[in-house]
Amino acid sequence: MGPAMAERVRVKAMMPPGHVRTPSYLRGKTGVIERALGPFPNPEQLAYGLPAPEQPLYRVRFTMSEIWGDAAERPSDTLDAEIYAHWLERV
Repeated sequence: MGPAMAERVRVKAMMPPGHVRTPSYLRGKTGVIERALGPFPNPEQLAYGLPAPEQPLYRVRFTMSEIWGDAAERPSDTLDAEIYAHWLERV
């Protein structure tokens, strides 16, 4: 079972080579699950014509202060990103 709605998660700070769907500026950052979107074939494998088992996809909400720190113009504004479960870890 994956993370639940409103649960805090961290995007793994991995830097694998190749086709990656997780923005680098979100890696290592902490957000909350806004909602589960369902399972989808892993696009990181589909890009290479490999078998792509379905992975749960989540919409994760981050504050600008989490992403940009003291440089955030509006620290409480938010950004939502859709991130696959294999990139997330519970906090």
